[in-house]
Amino acid sequence: MDITKGITTQDMEEDSWESLNLNVELLAAVNQFNFKYMTPVQATCIPQFLSKKDVAVEAVTGSGKTLAFLIPVLEILLQRSKNLKKHEVGAIIISPTRELALQIDEVLARLLKRLPQYTHQLVTGGYNPVIDIERFKETGGNVLVGTPGRLMDLLTSKNSDFNLGSHVRSLEVLILDEADRLLELGFETTLNMILKYLPKQRRTGLFSATQTNEVDQLIRVGLRNPVCITVKEKGCNENNALRTPSSLTNYYTICDPDKKLNCLVSFLRDHQQEKLIVFFSTCASVDYFSRLLKGILKKLAIISIHRKMRHKRHKLFKQFRDLNRGILLCTDVMARGIDVPDVHWVVQYDPPCSASAFVHRCGRTARIGNKGQALLFLLPTEETYVNFLQLNQKVILEKMDLGETFFNVLPKVKKMNMRDRDIFEKGKRAFVSYIQAYSKHECHLLFKVKDLDFGKLAEGFGLLKMPNMPEVKRQNVEGFVETEVDIQNIPFRDKRKEKERQNNLKIFIKVAPRRMIST
Repeated sequence: MDITKGITTQDMEEDSWESLNLNVELLAAVNQFNFKYMTPVQATCIPQFLSKKDVAVEAVTGSGKTLAFLIPVLEILLQRSKNLKKHEVGAIIISPTRELALQIDEVLARLLKRLPQYTHQLVTGGYNPVIDIERFKETGGNVLVGTPGRLMDLLTSKNSDFNLGSHVRSLEVLILDEADRLLELGFETTLNMILKYLPKQRRTGLFSATQTNEVDQLIRVGLRNPVCITVKEKGCNENNALRTPSSLTNYYTICDPDKKLNCLVSFLRDHQQEKLIVFFSTCASVDYFSRLLKGILKKLAIISIHRKMRHKRHKLFKQFRDLNRGILLCTDVMARGIDVPDVHWVVQYDPPCSASAFVHRCGRTARIGNKGQALLFLLPTEETYVNFLQLNQKVILEKMDLGETFFNVLPKVKKMNMRDRDIFEKGKRAFVSYIQAYSKHECHLLFKVKDLDFGKLAEGFGLLKMPNMPEVKRQNVEGFVETEVDIQNIPFRDKRKEKERQNNLKIFIKVAPRRMIST
């Protein structure tokens, strides 16, 4: 393997785009982004790619990897001796999520406005693949941007008058973006199947924020004698490589579980003129806390996204990107590769399931040299996680004191639970899913369920009653006072749902005595 040693930002001179001797139209397309100089990953990777070499690139998140592969992809297509026909696929770009694929496609579309001779198509899941087939037949797709599953669907399609395999014979370039995440999500088999359909005489680029054994294996299978490029942050060496951008400041704060929501609300109020992303550990927590925060912070724009919102995610993601200020509540589905302009703060309300996920979450701010800040909420029993991150991920966190005096929002939260059964049920699911996620934490020696104060935790969730789950039965729940309310009488605010619930109750009342008699 041809290895290019790690290159730090202080080793790089500022190179302008003109130094690449790009096609005139492509250079004009690049200049519309108003980036006078290339980032280190761009200045290192693009010349290697254009010299007909495969590249495997490791660089911190937010370092400008998207242009680092889109520019050489288009330049390679422009250098072809024979122009691509409408339905000939010259390049395929594979990303792990729909959001990242959409983002790449948007940047590609901006570049192709100056290169109208090329067509492109976004192919992701969430809808019938026949739609993609018909669109390809109609408009073609010289560059395909998509997710592994949908690309595999199209390559193996049994549609009688469509065979994508025959259209990729002219393929010049394959890009695997966020390769480590592709493998984390279990796409290794799918990627290997896709590679079998593609011509071996091609250029391949593999881009990732972290290098793993699985990524190394993919490099061996998919790349031919690649140049391996590691671009490090300023101030680091081979034994001390920073995993987050140097323009990012990391903080942590310690909160008791019953004060945690109050701390979050206070922090969000103090930064209501800014753009923030708040990460939770589970989809159920995103659903619940988004309902609470929308009721408490009524003047703020709050958007929520998680893995189960299959058909809504594109629209919601675009809404948040277009905001000048606002809050996005999400799970780790938004932790990788997503580029949202001007995010001032990343808040990790729940610690991530893995140390690498911590780095990717933080990387949603401080992108392309911009400054950003990140805040991690920890319980008193979790403070040693700070030292773990320093050793494991080379991340230094400063302690932030949010003070002791907060407006207590929990009485209002409990009223919201009593007024709407939907919120009440979401709260129970959020609590249960939080405990279950906690029990599966990668760093299980530091995050122990037995160390949780279940009473204070339930109070911090604003619960009315303690959920009936095995983990609770083994714990001391002192500090939690159940609300004196008949939970059967809590109605759905949605009249349709409440009517359906009442009908189900009537049926249950009729059937229950018969069941008792029969037993």
